[in-house]
Amino acid sequence: MARNVSRKKVLILGGIAFAVIVGAGALIYSAMSENVVFFYSPTQVAAGEAPHDHTFRVGGMVKKGTVATSGDGVTTSFTVTDDNKDVQCIYKGALPDLFAENTGVVAQGKLNASGTFVATEVLAKHDEKYMPPEAAKAMEDAKKAKATKQGASI
Repeated sequence: MARNVSRKKVLILGGIAFAVIVGAGALIYSAMSENVVFFYSPTQVAAGEAPHDHTFRVGGMVKKGTVATSGDGVTTSFTVTDDNKDVQCIYKGALPDLFAENTGVVAQGKLNASGTFVATEVLAKHDEKYMPPEAAKAMEDAKKAKATKQGASI
């Protein structure tokens, strides 16, 4: 009888330990998945591939002639392009010193109900030769898609 009692205790403690480990794993997974931020090109955003309820990054070039500062002096609107599609962006805050038209940019934020990207963070390129890898790949993919599209219509 004493042997059955100790076996029951071992099974109960083992079950509790298993539940604690599974619970801790679930909490870690949940915390990590909330902090993952995916990158989307303007073409992907225009195609509806970007989430409307989660933070993500969009990157490309700041389209020439689209940077405008509102009357409050803090809110800036601009367009990010990959030479195929454009995404209208709004950012409230101080922009990086290197932010300018025709330069590489990656913005982090969410799409609002009207489809405008509301950025919470804007990152500009370091120098003339550097562009964030995701933005460079998005630009290259957009150029290939545009060339394929033009070749098919000829």
